[in-house]
Amino acid sequence: MQTTDGVVFFIIFILLVVWSITWKGLALWKSARLSDKWWFIALLIINTIGILEILYLFIFSKRNKKEKG
Repeated sequence: MQTTDGVVFFIIFILLVVWSITWKGLALWKSARLSDKWWFIALLIINTIGILEILYLFIFSKRNKKEKG
């Protein structure tokens, strides 16, 4: 049974890493394009498994666009 548990853990871990890197990359790219220096730093340092990154992409970056434009 231990081998099965190890494989399941490994698969979940890999999926979380891919999920996190994908969202972090998208959020960092967008914050850099919008010149959001503080958001870029926060997104780079804080690891929230994609939660903060998704919030930035769909909520906060839209708000910053309206304020700047």
